Amino acid sequence: MKKLLISSALLVLCTGALAGSLSVAVVDKEGKPVPDAIVRVFPSDKSAQPKTALPAQATITQEKMQFLPNVTLVPVGAKLSFINNDPWDHHVRSSPAGLGQFNATQAGFELRLEGKSAGKPSKPAEVTLPKAGALSATLLGCFIHGSMRGYVYASETPWAAKTSAEGLAVFDDLPEGAAQVKVWQADQLIDLAPQSFSVSALPGKLGMQLGVVPRRRRS
Repeated sequence: MKKLLISSALLVLCTGALAGSLSVAVVDKEGKPVPDAIVRVFPSDKSAQPKTALPAQATITQEKMQFLPNVTLVPVGAKLSFINNDPWDHHVRSSPAGLGQFNATQAGFELRLEGKSAGKPSKPAEVTLPKAGALSATLLGCFIHGSMRGYVYASETPWAAKTSAEGLAVFDDLPEGAAQVKVWQADQLIDLAPQSFSVSALPGKLGMQLGVVPRRRRS
């Protein structure tokens, strides 16, 4: 009986250590919700892991002259699959996002995808992000169609989420204790200062405001 009580107490302690929740609201300079921002949480407890890991594979589609999704969140080392659903050829070129322009001296991978033939499946092309040098944001574009822009964010922490249409990123199983919260957004060229937060068993809320109004993307 005594052993059972001790085991139950340890289970409660272990469960409580991962019981913290945090909702992060990201708004723009005018106070409007910002979708597709990447929120990362850095707990002081480095050994803890989320119950649901970031997907190790992701598919990015080129359709109607756009990258879909426009922002893709993955862990470092993830595999990306690119599919062209347009009837004309596209490229996929990449470089560090930086100032939102392609950097020829730091170019990443380059692919050419044939246009999709009527009645035939698209031919995917795959890229594996290296475990070194693939951190943060990567800008995607097309040599043929200069207006096409997309982003891949390789997170250095497993505690990462993309904001919803309401500008919210929710974390349900954070380890209790001190943590830092950082936000990345494609049009926010100057990094926001990280915010400190203490995760507890009580639901937490945090607001982060950009210094810009993001450009509207084509629907």
